[in-house]
Amino acid sequence: MKSLLIIIFNFQFLIFNFPSLAQQQSLSLQQAYDLAQKNYPLIKQRELIKQTTGLTIDNLNKGYLPQFSLGGQATYQSEVTTIEVPIPGFKFNPPSKDQYKVLADLSQVIYDGGMIKQQKNIQKMNEDVDQQKIEVDLYNIKDRINQLFLGAIYFDEQLKQIDLVKADLNDGIKKVQAQVNNGVALRSNLNLLQAQLLSTEQRGIELKASRKGLIDVLSLFINQPLPENIQLDMPVVAVIIPGDIQRPELKLFSYQDQLLNSQTKLIDAKNLPKTNFFVEGGYGKPGLNFLKNQFDFFYTTGVRFNWFFGGLYTQKREKKLIDVNKKIVDIQKETFLLNTNTVLKQQESEINKYQQLISTDQQIIDLRAKVKEAAKAQLENSVITTNDYLQEVNAEDQARQNLIIHQIQLLQAQINYMTLAGKQ
Repeated sequence: MKSLLIIIFNFQFLIFNFPSLAQQQSLSLQQAYDLAQKNYPLIKQRELIKQTTGLTIDNLNKGYLPQFSLGGQATYQSEVTTIEVPIPGFKFNPPSKDQYKVLADLSQVIYDGGMIKQQKNIQKMNEDVDQQKIEVDLYNIKDRINQLFLGAIYFDEQLKQIDLVKADLNDGIKKVQAQVNNGVALRSNLNLLQAQLLSTEQRGIELKASRKGLIDVLSLFINQPLPENIQLDMPVVAVIIPGDIQRPELKLFSYQDQLLNSQTKLIDAKNLPKTNFFVEGGYGKPGLNFLKNQFDFFYTTGVRFNWFFGGLYTQKREKKLIDVNKKIVDIQKETFLLNTNTVLKQQESEINKYQQLISTDQQIIDLRAKVKEAAKAQLENSVITTNDYLQEVNAEDQARQNLIIHQIQLLQAQINYMTLAGKQ
């Protein structure tokens, strides 16, 4: 039980920017889950990841648009083409050794081997992976909420038990007070009961302070101010032994595998031939007619075809590297399932144990209650001492406390089981 009651208070990542629910009179565990996940700072990354993906895909789509480039050069040549054979009636002026050219190139992709398509698919898969990582982190918040919520409920049940003990003590005080007034009992007996009542009230003060601490931390997690007397609804958990685990980690493993498959397709696309249509225009001296030694406009148009074979040297190793990464993901998934199933089996055993203990607890309480009632009558008739009566009151109190502990432990085991299985 000690592990249930130890709650870590130094959560340093909370931000307070959401509306107040101070008027709310009750809170369920599911509501706490929803509010904590909604207000977790990491949630802000969702939109940023989505924006990043959108901008990247927009840039990739620009690859389908005509691509324009502009360039130029000025050169001086040590030698130019000349015609030294005399041709009657024809005079050839050789081009100048200084030559100038300005070129504008416009090209349009016809076929890129599927490069842009695969790059877009990879970007979308990257978004799925990143978003699912956030989903995993958000799901893990449930463990912290479980501890806070169940810890506060434990204190609620303890406070109810204190009220029962105080009622028993007050009954005893009334009976002993009457005996003191009649001179048949010592005032020290009355003082003993009154001191025990004060100690019980002190215990109540401590429990209320501890509960308030948990409620304050819970309010930070859900980013909503909660009244000190907020009622926490007792969770009702129907434990269903699942045929499969439905944790968000499994979807993350699946997305990672799909991302690696997309990377394999990109390698294939990278090594396919590329074709594009082009128009190239320019202004220079000489133009396309090198016999015309003056500035002129010119253009060429057609279809370009290129096939880069350098990627074929590394293609096999790149795919082998991806296969290794896929095996790593498979091992991580296998390890996760093994660890999760192991803990689920442990939780099943815990559930069975606490169910049996609770059944015995109730029998013990019934017996202790009968003994206490008999002691109360005996105290009234001065058959037993005040110490004897207190012993029976404390014995029943301890039995009821054991029941409360086992009930909360059972509830915790049930919730942990469903959370581990991805069903909560």
